[in-house]
Amino acid sequence: MTTASPTLELRDLVTEFRVGGKWHAAVRGVSFKVEKNETLAIVGESGSGKSVTALSILRLMPATGARHGGGHVALEGRDLTSLSERQMASVRGNDIAMIFQEPMTSLNPTMTIGDQIAEAVRQHRKIGWAEARKVALDVLEEVKIPAAAKRFKDYPHQFSGGMRQRVMIAMALACRPKVLLADEPTTALDVTIQAQILTLLDDLKTAYGMSVVFITHNLGVVAQIADRVVVMYGGEIVEQADADALFKQPAHPYTEALLKAMPRVDDDVASLEPIAGSVPAITDMPKGCTFAARCPLREARCEQEHPPLVSLTGRRQDVRCFVRARQHGENV
Repeated sequence: MTTASPTLELRDLVTEFRVGGKWHAAVRGVSFKVEKNETLAIVGESGSGKSVTALSILRLMPATGARHGGGHVALEGRDLTSLSERQMASVRGNDIAMIFQEPMTSLNPTMTIGDQIAEAVRQHRKIGWAEARKVALDVLEEVKIPAAAKRFKDYPHQFSGGMRQRVMIAMALACRPKVLLADEPTTALDVTIQAQILTLLDDLKTAYGMSVVFITHNLGVVAQIADRVVVMYGGEIVEQADADALFKQPAHPYTEALLKAMPRVDDDVASLEPIAGSVPAITDMPKGCTFAARCPLREARCEQEHPPLVSLTGRRQDVRCFVRARQHGENV
């Protein structure tokens, strides 16, 4: 009996940038799967490779100065890395849609929001403007834009930040995509509006049976919406686990450090613990573990050898750490 392919699968994905006349990897051998109706959160500090991973999935990297360095991206078993640009254009917005961090930089200020959504629909469906506008109005109502019919002809500047983000969600969902990539869609919003947007996304995911890849640096958001979590550092995955397991028993020292730096209502601590140092630049990646310079558990081996991503026996949890893998009885 054959098993169905995951909705989205990355296998050893590598994305490189040209800096100073040399190619350097910003995404280094990233592999993960996202099943139907599942939310995978990708977390990490700025510079960890989260957004570049998402842009690489849709092949939206600049034509010059960036390149696909290896690996594959598969949508329901179909290899997207082998498609022509014309074929890929039919995938973007239709099969895989993306919500960007700041809607005002993604919306056209000279077009009404209704026509912008209708235009996106007509890009992928052979229908007229009247039918496309009806689809656009329906999806605006789905994302709970108040008085959607009246606001259909309004321009982006006439909407608040939270309402503009709802418009972006409506545009992304208009063609009923199989995968939704959400790149920090709540960062610029206040806490109340952020909670509304997260609830909306979760409701729509369930209604459509979508797969969602949610990129964020906010572990509080992850706890609210994620089924599984990928922790990235220095362009690679350092830990991968079910959300519950990751919060209860993080395996990688970096994940632990992120959790200790996050304010929590269920933990009465006098102060938060910042992580000293910063993510290494892609032009200055260390020979060994990318986190070694900031890690309290580092050993001599960590600075000389690059640790593999190891699956922990008896747990749906992978970790890239010599020390923690050994503590869990793995031979590395």
